[in-house]
Amino acid sequence: MTTPAPSTAPATHRDPRVPAREACVVRYLIDRWAAERGSQVYAVFDDGAQLTYAQLRERVIAVAAGLQAQGVRRGQHVLAWQPNLPDMLLTFFAINYLGCVYVPINTAYKGGVLEHVIDNSDAQVAVVHADLVPRLQGTKLARLERLVVTGTANGTKPVDAPLPWVPFEQLTGTYEDLLPLDRPIEPWDTQSIIYTSGTTGPSKGVLSSYLHMYTNPGPESWPFITGADRFLVNMPMFHIGGLGLSFAMLARGGSIVLPERFSTDRFWPLVRETECTAVFLLGVMATFLLKAPASAEDRQHKVRTCLIVPLAEGATEFHRRFGPDVYTIFNMTEISSPIVSAPNPTVSGTCGKVRAGVDVRLVDENDCEVADGTVGEMILRTERPWAMNHGYYKNAVATASAWRNGWFHTGDAFRRDAEGNYFFVDRMKDAIRRRGENISSFEVEVEILAHPSIREAAAIAVPSELGEDEVMAVVAAAPGQQVDPAQLLEFLRDRLAYFMIPRYVRVLEALPKTPTAKVLKTELRAEGVTADTWDREKAGISIRRDKIGQ
Repeated sequence: MTTPAPSTAPATHRDPRVPAREACVVRYLIDRWAAERGSQVYAVFDDGAQLTYAQLRERVIAVAAGLQAQGVRRGQHVLAWQPNLPDMLLTFFAINYLGCVYVPINTAYKGGVLEHVIDNSDAQVAVVHADLVPRLQGTKLARLERLVVTGTANGTKPVDAPLPWVPFEQLTGTYEDLLPLDRPIEPWDTQSIIYTSGTTGPSKGVLSSYLHMYTNPGPESWPFITGADRFLVNMPMFHIGGLGLSFAMLARGGSIVLPERFSTDRFWPLVRETECTAVFLLGVMATFLLKAPASAEDRQHKVRTCLIVPLAEGATEFHRRFGPDVYTIFNMTEISSPIVSAPNPTVSGTCGKVRAGVDVRLVDENDCEVADGTVGEMILRTERPWAMNHGYYKNAVATASAWRNGWFHTGDAFRRDAEGNYFFVDRMKDAIRRRGENISSFEVEVEILAHPSIREAAAIAVPSELGEDEVMAVVAAAPGQQVDPAQLLEFLRDRLAYFMIPRYVRVLEALPKTPTAKVLKTELRAEGVTADTWDREKAGISIRRDKIGQ
């Protein structure tokens, strides 16, 4: 199945709120900058390698032609299961250059979560790193027919793949090899499907148009970033953080630095070596940097802008110590940065204020607006068409629920003060956020319940010392069974991404329930980490990711 193309409007009658194709569609942006700024660097990588805009276009077209030779056609969905390496950037742009839909997958996925995403995506071709291919063995592959494998040293590295495959390096071709487009790629065409945490069910595929991706960190949303900036992309390309920043700098004609992953020790040396001027940090990343010993080199860099999300308590100290102006925002994969702060916000805990072009309301359960100071769910809409998601792929119920009454419902509880500052309060959805990763409690519970000694389970969020959440599993044993928390975690190692594995395990005789037999997670969250809760960190058990994901 492919994403149907929306009806198109003649370019001469385009809505003035919608930028031209050349300003927001990947194919035309790459062509434009290669012609106008061919010798300018677009990307710098961990090993110091660089890509100019002219080189970017040449290599993207080669990969696009190679994918086309593997049967990829306009409108199809193509999976990308890769770490932040040059090949992933080329894969992203090549898929869009063909007018196809880019579907990135978290490199930590495995088991049932991986099977769900593969099945839901309807992809027939996947670009996969060689180190991840073994996880496909024994996995239901739905409609997948062929793999393109990266990291094989041009096919010399053995790969035991469950499907026919070709090395990424053998994707070659020129512009003349590409099939002509049947029509132009439009701003409202689907650019990507990004999987975000499910709350009461499996992960959902967020449908994003080029215009949504453009607006998310666009000039109206982030006016403090320009085409003169070089942005350090600390987030993975399968998240809106990495994908959106890469897109944002392409749209501006700027440049990026794409390390494979964030490293506290390597952060400032990398910033200096690559002459970054802008960086994005999760709140916990900023905390790690602030905890490092002060140095005479703390201000020896060119960074002028730093986004910290959520705003860490030490944000003021970060600005004072390291120098760059600090901003914060509230954003989700589905929306487009509706709340943005002024530089160096002094209001404790704020996410900022509503930016131009967005309507935001805080409402009760009936979508009636609440007063300032009262907690309500954030709902919103934009003036620009296609500036937010256009639904969840193959999930009409979730789409209708989120978009009810003509507004997108974030599922997040906020409070607004009299000055218009917004403050995140809690998740109205039953999701968990740990170290920048959104975690579906449902998916964690499914894998816990696969253990033969577990009768029932609830995964909940409990506060972390580093900010955001830790994952806690509250379980009850099956009749005649006992639960060994350490053994349960070993069982989950091969079934869950590293960041989804619980830190805490609490064993009860039975989980508290409502009269309709639903688990009372609010009660469990209120009790939190109790004296009888097992803590894997205190037990000396460390769960870390491998070189790629896991």
